Amino acid sequence: MQLAAAPRPLLPLWAAIATSVAGGLLLTLAFPALAWWPMAFPAVALALLGLIGRKVWASALVGFAFGAAFFLVNLLFTMRYLGPVPWLALAMLEAVITAAGAIPITLAYRWLPRVLPGSAGRLIALPVLVAGLWTLREQIVGSWPYGGFPWGRIGITQAGSPLAHLASWVGVSGLSFVMVLLCAAAIEYVRVGRFRSPATVLPTAIVALLLMLVPQFPTAAAGTLRVGAVQGNGPTGYFDQRAPGAVLRAQLQATAPLFGEEMDVLLWPEGGVDSDPTTNPETADVLDALSDRIDAPLIVAAVTARDGEYFNTSMLWRADEGAVQIYDKRHPVPFGEYVPDRAFFEPFAPDLIGLIQREYTPGTAAPFFDLSGVGVGLAICFDVIYDDVIWDGAQAGAEVYMFQTNNADFRGTDENLQQLAFARMRAIETGRSVVNLSTVGTSQVIAPDGATIDGLAADEAGHMLTKVPLRTGLTPAVVAGEAIKTVIGWGSLLALIVAGVLTRRPALHRGRAAGDAKTPAPAGTGVPG
Repeated sequence: MQLAAAPRPLLPLWAAIATSVAGGLLLTLAFPALAWWPMAFPAVALALLGLIGRKVWASALVGFAFGAAFFLVNLLFTMRYLGPVPWLALAMLEAVITAAGAIPITLAYRWLPRVLPGSAGRLIALPVLVAGLWTLREQIVGSWPYGGFPWGRIGITQAGSPLAHLASWVGVSGLSFVMVLLCAAAIEYVRVGRFRSPATVLPTAIVALLLMLVPQFPTAAAGTLRVGAVQGNGPTGYFDQRAPGAVLRAQLQATAPLFGEEMDVLLWPEGGVDSDPTTNPETADVLDALSDRIDAPLIVAAVTARDGEYFNTSMLWRADEGAVQIYDKRHPVPFGEYVPDRAFFEPFAPDLIGLIQREYTPGTAAPFFDLSGVGVGLAICFDVIYDDVIWDGAQAGAEVYMFQTNNADFRGTDENLQQLAFARMRAIETGRSVVNLSTVGTSQVIAPDGATIDGLAADEAGHMLTKVPLRTGLTPAVVAGEAIKTVIGWGSLLALIVAGVLTRRPALHRGRAAGDAKTPAPAGTGVPG
């Protein structure tokens, strides 16, 4: 039996916009601080329902409504210190890209049932294509413009859920794909309406079982590392009033309880040193003395200058040797750590653009330190949201990750908890422990399965001394993650183009005309426009 494609929108435009806004708002509940992860599924379903049967420009409007509702709330933390202009600019940019990405999804609902009108087309091929195009949209948001901002990815909502283990096989993008696939398959099952046929529910059931039953990919235990980690809670915000060296003194004060303890390394957060120890002899002497006193190397971070360029730098520091290894942040934040196309943007917001005087240069080194034979993967602040940094660290030989961040500019918001969700997902994705250390919190040591081993609350000075599990072996997500993203994303776009070309074949049009005359419309159609 062939199933005709829906020729009309499933919902009137006003209802489609309303459901999309509701979906966007519902999706914000799946992210921290609330982290009600099941809400991601009805949110995706509501976003998809409004796109079925839409015309191109109407689908863009519906997609914009979803993107604006989501990003205006999800990115509210950006307004904390800089006011509404950066918040609105970023949220609207993401919403526009989301709107553009809604068009291919709508075209998939229009074209694929014409090319594959049978049950397999509607219940399997169409959901796969829709999920792939949704994932491609996430990839574009996360890579363009200026390197993108992969913050609101659907897969990250599952960092604290029992479904997160799938990320170790397919990565965060793969998890997003499977989640959307489940929603799209369920929608088609209901639209087809053949509830008495057990075969029609199989695609949805199989995807659900895949999400629930696939265990985390195993990595091999390789001992432990005794890590001291210090959250100084110093004045590290952009607008915090501070005397020279105040941040360094706060870190030293919070480190003092660790004196006399045995450790393999002492970790400080991003911005934990407020002067460049590679050029400031006094700061270097302080770090030398600290490393000597605890009889262990340090991993610290500071702004460094080399050859007239500035870098956000993590350093492996040894007493009397200085910075023996360095890693420069690979993804400086546009309009936060540098201003792209400054001459173009400055006239629009001269006061805000003028605040950013330093232009940080992206690093090129591998995010990896060799700590006396133990591989340490690295990420500085928002580096953690970019797949390439994490995967490169694992492939370089990381047995544990140490993420250094400074969340002081977002005190009182849920930004630190959203970033912590990324850290947790990275632990699961790679099968590695993560020490996620902030200047002001929330800081945690996370086990390879995502469980919390140790932690420090936000806005409090404190320290952790933790035996952190080490792991070896690469997960499929690390080995094949980039290929998985390419196949899912760009492969789906190619499939959509092929479907579009096939719908224009004269023989197909004649066949569709005959089919429309003989086959009743499926459930869920009939709204004009």
